[in-house]
Amino acid sequence: MDKDIIFAETSDNQEEVAQQISKYDFISLPVVDHEKRLVGIVTVDDIIDVIQEENTEDFEKMAAMLRSQKVYLKTGVFEMARNRVPWLLILMISATVTGGILGRFEASISLLPVLVTFIPMLMDTGGNSGAQSATMIIRGMALGEIEDSDVGTVLWKEIRVGILCGSILAGVNFIRLLVFNRGSVSLLVNLVVCISLICAVCIAKTIGALLPMAAKKVGGDPAIMASPMITTIVDACTLVVFFNLARQVLRF
Repeated sequence: MDKDIIFAETSDNQEEVAQQISKYDFISLPVVDHEKRLVGIVTVDDIIDVIQEENTEDFEKMAAMLRSQKVYLKTGVFEMARNRVPWLLILMISATVTGGILGRFEASISLLPVLVTFIPMLMDTGGNSGAQSATMIIRGMALGEIEDSDVGTVLWKEIRVGILCGSILAGVNFIRLLVFNRGSVSLLVNLVVCISLICAVCIAKTIGALLPMAAKKVGGDPAIMASPMITTIVDACTLVVFFNLARQVLRF
């Protein structure tokens, strides 16, 4: 008799059971109670349904929506709005932080209005960079490839990726401004924008990697820390770095 049996307990999370079946390539898995008595099995057919359900839930959370119980075409307009409005309200209110930062640097903007033209590019690039890292980390944690103890390794890797990506983007942007905006953008402003771009990407990669891991550590769902929430935080950090760097370099 083989005593080393892989099994699931009735209290186990369905996502963890799915990971076990995937890991060992089982077509079924025995389910036991707390006294180790067999109460049933979970088949690979059941797991496919679970994976679809969990993936749908994660996608909805990453898009800042509450969980929907119905398929899209069978969900009413009011129910759909109800699922989307709460997070939209939270993100809208949190975005006032960005407005507050812009108001704080209003004097700098009035002295050098050209700085405003680079804000959308810096914020969008930072948000996209953070979303990339968050997506990879959330996927890695969902598949059991990344554990809480890997935070140092993840952080070091994302910082290096951020420096590489930011440097490439900054180089392309420097050449673009030099060629197409030579008359309207000075060399110092160009340098400020490019350095800010590198900092924004590095910050975004770091935040995008750490927030999902922090959410899991405190018992939250990492998917909640995906694109919308990370973008709001990264936007605020990017603006602070950009305007403070502009003040120091351009001396105004």
